[in-house]
Amino acid sequence: MSWFSNFLTSSIGRKMVMSLTGIFLILFLVVHLIGNLQLLYDDGGEKFNLYANFMTTNPLIKTTSYLLYAFILIHAVQGWLLWRKNRQARGPQGYAVKTTKTVGTNSFAANNMGWLGTIIFLFLAIHLYQFWLQMKLGNLPMANYDGQEVKDLYAIVSVAYENVGFVIFYVVSMIVIGFHLIHGFQSAFQTLGINHSKYTPFIKGVGKIYAILVPLGFAIIPVYMYLFH
Repeated sequence: MSWFSNFLTSSIGRKMVMSLTGIFLILFLVVHLIGNLQLLYDDGGEKFNLYANFMTTNPLIKTTSYLLYAFILIHAVQGWLLWRKNRQARGPQGYAVKTTKTVGTNSFAANNMGWLGTIIFLFLAIHLYQFWLQMKLGNLPMANYDGQEVKDLYAIVSVAYENVGFVIFYVVSMIVIGFHLIHGFQSAFQTLGINHSKYTPFIKGVGKIYAILVPLGFAIIPVYMYLFH
């Protein structure tokens, strides 16, 4: 298996792992957004709490969630290693003349993927601690819906979104994720060999739409709750 480990630690192998884990996370974001949009219902959190209960008790989803956590960590570590290797390869004069700077609307994202990824990782750490860990280990109040008793995760979410500082932090983090996705979406498919004059423009277009709509969907939730709940 030495060839496999050598492949995974090579530049190509790391990029391949980044692409596959990135695509998985891209798909997850859509599912996560659909669930979080339940927060916009004016029902005292019933739909969201039932959704959260289902997501944390269904055996298949619980198993998939562990895969998700592993992929987040792998994606972050591999991304950081690639970023460091690229910085070392450019040398001390790497930023003096940017002859290889990506041209186009995603140039900022392409040249700052390391910093953007670091900010996103910090956001995820805070986000998971504030909500996921509280759902798992916190002493949450209980809510009863037609005889079904579930943890009231909506209670701590609504309290968090009453804090304008946290709302701003969340929205800024979504902007950062948007920039990260603009480059990452296209790059993931390109690394997997899907790079053709017929398909690439379509992939770029879908990637830009995705990178705008999905983070925007997430950002709307805390803003709406802060203003109207």
